[in-house]
Amino acid sequence: MTSPQPVTDLMWAHWKTKTMLSAVEVGVFAELAKEPLPGPALRDRLGLHPRPATDFFDALVALGLLVRTGDRYANSPAAAEYLDHNRPTSYLGGSFLAQCAGLADDLTEVLRTGRAARQAQDGRDFYQATYAASESVRAFQKDMTALSMGPARAIAEKFPWERYRSLADIGCAEGALPGHVLTRHPHLTAVGFDLPPARAGFVEYTGRLGVADRVTFQEGDFFRDPLPSADVLVFGHVLHNWGQEEKLRLLRAAHRALPDGGAVLVYETLIDDERRSNAIGLILSLIMHAEVPGGFDYTGAECREWLREAGFSQTYVEHLEGPESMVVGVK
Repeated sequence: MTSPQPVTDLMWAHWKTKTMLSAVEVGVFAELAKEPLPGPALRDRLGLHPRPATDFFDALVALGLLVRTGDRYANSPAAAEYLDHNRPTSYLGGSFLAQCAGLADDLTEVLRTGRAARQAQDGRDFYQATYAASESVRAFQKDMTALSMGPARAIAEKFPWERYRSLADIGCAEGALPGHVLTRHPHLTAVGFDLPPARAGFVEYTGRLGVADRVTFQEGDFFRDPLPSADVLVFGHVLHNWGQEEKLRLLRAAHRALPDGGAVLVYETLIDDERRSNAIGLILSLIMHAEVPGGFDYTGAECREWLREAGFSQTYVEHLEGPESMVVGVK
């Protein structure tokens, strides 16, 4: 008889995520960042009811987010770095996870109608709405940092930066990619290219990382303005927002902007070429269908073909971490 475990594991996955989100919301990780605490003291500081509190804290232990020594709870190393909102350069517990959960609630309607949940006419409408107010811009930038921090650190180690002197991050948001790459490679300089409202968040974030003297912010719309000149142009979680025609348009613009020998680096939650194993890549593509009309994720093989069509002679795919990979094209 077939085991039901693959199905039940997925059923419980939602509760695991919700448990983590609730811990972020009530402030568990920020409170324990101050000092380890016994359960009753942590419960009282957070204002939680006595009846479910112990099970809640111990569930976080079982999930690997807390460590319990005797009767005292402390953050695990990963929770200390990524779930304490007082560490803004590495905090991942913002609105990104909650937003994805909300979009998941709309998935059935998207599957039935083919229409994006937000009813934007195209990707430009989505970004115009997002960038219309400073609060929504900063929330979006932090979400992009949450999605990009892990691959940015991997790219800092795996891409041959010693061959280049400069990079431009196209659609830079807060600047997680240039910030972490420049921290690792002091010989580099960088440009962050994005719409004007992104400037303040970019300056703040790269300043906290200590690389402000080697980065500049350049205002622009990558569908209307020439891309910055640099040895390496980076598109991080950008191409999946657009249809194939726009993807090719951006890659051709990158080819024009690069010098001979320069490189374009695309990093995404790539779908595996056989479309069988990277469930997160496929789920993120569903999120794009729910959020931005025309947007979709893609395989490494598809991206390499688009790069060749845009004029790049050498292309390759390299895994970064988890579900993330990069595709590189050399001019």
